[in-house]
Amino acid sequence: MEENEMRRVDLVVIGGSAGSFTVLLEILPKIRTDIDFAIVVVLHRKNNFTTSIADVFDQKCALPVLECEDKDRIEKGKIYFAPADYHLLIEKDSCFSLDYSEKVNFSRPAIDITFKNAADVYQSKLVGILLSGANADGAEGLAYIKQKSGTTIVQDPESAEIATMPNEALKLCKPDFIANVGEIADLINQF
Repeated sequence: MEENEMRRVDLVVIGGSAGSFTVLLEILPKIRTDIDFAIVVVLHRKNNFTTSIADVFDQKCALPVLECEDKDRIEKGKIYFAPADYHLLIEKDSCFSLDYSEKVNFSRPAIDITFKNAADVYQSKLVGILLSGANADGAEGLAYIKQKSGTTIVQDPESAEIATMPNEALKLCKPDFIANVGEIADLINQF
């Protein structure tokens, strides 16, 4: 996909697990402040952090960074993190919904759940990005985003601390972009 082929985007969803925290610290602070979409991040992590992950990123990013709360409306120009230990769903009216159902791929929040749900709502106006991680969570969801005509980006497995997630995604679909960490922020900024 060439730069002039970039389509309108209403939401960017990013999924990651082991090795993704530092990648996100490189990507998110580089995002333009005039973006016309929201960014939602689903990151596997333990729920015993003493500091909110959103607070950590809010100090480093020019855009406001928030932790999703049930029934919050998604607003463009903001970065949202899925809370620990809840699946994150997106309603048709662009509001978040938190779900405490069983773990999927040993994870809650599960990247696949958010990716698939967002693809149903946003379809071609969605960008899905899968980063480093140690299991297959997110691979099916990314393939589903592609099936729904969304744009897909996979972190180059060579640049991933743990390449399982990117490799699993590459087995299931041919993403629009395979990008290293430095290229991912540039791609987001082109939308």
